[in-house]
Amino acid sequence: MSNSSSNSNPSSNMATNQNLSSNNTRNIPHYSDKGQYPDSYYAASRNPKPDRPTLKNDIQVEICVVGGGYSGLSTALHLIETDHEVVVLEGAQIGWGASGRNGGQIVNGLNASLQKIKKSYGQENADFVGQLVTRGGKIIRRFVRDYDISCDLKEKNIFAALNNGQLKDLQETHALWESHGMHDREMLDKHGIQEHIKSDAYVGGVIDHSGGHFHPLNLALGEAAAIEQGGGTIYENTLVVDIEYADDAIKVITEFGTVTCKQAVLCGNAYLNKVIPKLTDRVMPVSTQIIATEPLGDLADQLLPTDVCVEDVRYILDYYRLSADKRMLFGGGTVYGGQDPADITAKIRPNMNKIFPELRDVKIDYAWSGNFALSFSRVPQMGKLHERVYFAHGYSGHGVTGSHLFGQILADAINGKTKEFDAFAQIPWIPFPGGRALRVPYSVMGSWWYALKDTTGM
Repeated sequence: MSNSSSNSNPSSNMATNQNLSSNNTRNIPHYSDKGQYPDSYYAASRNPKPDRPTLKNDIQVEICVVGGGYSGLSTALHLIETDHEVVVLEGAQIGWGASGRNGGQIVNGLNASLQKIKKSYGQENADFVGQLVTRGGKIIRRFVRDYDISCDLKEKNIFAALNNGQLKDLQETHALWESHGMHDREMLDKHGIQEHIKSDAYVGGVIDHSGGHFHPLNLALGEAAAIEQGGGTIYENTLVVDIEYADDAIKVITEFGTVTCKQAVLCGNAYLNKVIPKLTDRVMPVSTQIIATEPLGDLADQLLPTDVCVEDVRYILDYYRLSADKRMLFGGGTVYGGQDPADITAKIRPNMNKIFPELRDVKIDYAWSGNFALSFSRVPQMGKLHERVYFAHGYSGHGVTGSHLFGQILADAINGKTKEFDAFAQIPWIPFPGGRALRVPYSVMGSWWYALKDTTGM
């Protein structure tokens, strides 16, 4: 395999690239601003990373992974561990998208409940998914341990109920989890949850002792470093503009170079719609937002004395945790279609103040947003576009653990162990009603309905 050994920063890369002949005849737009990370707390506190080159020539490799987020990184690292030759192509920088912007919470499970999966796809599929949902967190912990990744990993998460109806639903869900062998979770009444969260907002909840939280961008950067240590190659600021399919090889065409490979894995989530039209109707970009307060000192320990991460169980939920330097990281909000709100702090801060009035006057140091890929069924999708081309996407807001699990399943399939891949590939995907034109308004109407249910306790 041939590659470029030159290193340069993203801005100089962009300047140099302007002098190269472009393969972008389809006018695929750049989705990032010169590859720069957003002005987030995670970017401000990230570990050092190398400047990685843009692909500017034609190379050959066994396997090409498109996307430098958790799905692509997990797939690539699992393949490296089984002695494959791997190149990763990232259109911006490692962890630029959702993998470097999310809430940083290990929440076991999928967006769609096991009850919904059973209703929509049958008991067999629900049983199958139920046996998988805790594996993503175990993969994260193994990567952190085996590759000595510094990402402030901490234990436990809480699902919080704001009313008795939600608590009853949690009790039923807890019983279902236990029937699938998930015995690391326990119910909390109002007194029990207040031992972890000093707020009057909740009537109870469930604590998952196998959950946790961490610095998401630093995890992505650590996984990328592990790939390179294992002999893999990563190109950043390398926009994929097309794919050519053939029986004996696949050609991944980037803006200034190409990768000819035996197999390709597409892990671009919401950013591949224009490149791969076949995937466009499967997912919709959805924006969610996070704010980070100034360091809170002793107040942080008063509000979250056990340092767990928290999410409530509403459809449009709040989620929050403490950073390593005692900031409150508080997220929520949903904007269908992926547009950012004009004022993130104004949108999210009132939600934080309702839970913790003590934070009403603290300074907000960072506010940012990011897109996740929503599938209509809320069940992530995995399959093939060609005998040599795999894809995975649509984690619907639960991609931290799901992406790591799917990375392992994709790598297993390439290694000939296809049972789990085939099971997911056979789950039918449901297009958004009305096609592209109506998917946003339809989802907005759906969110109104669920918000009404959340408010009334129906």
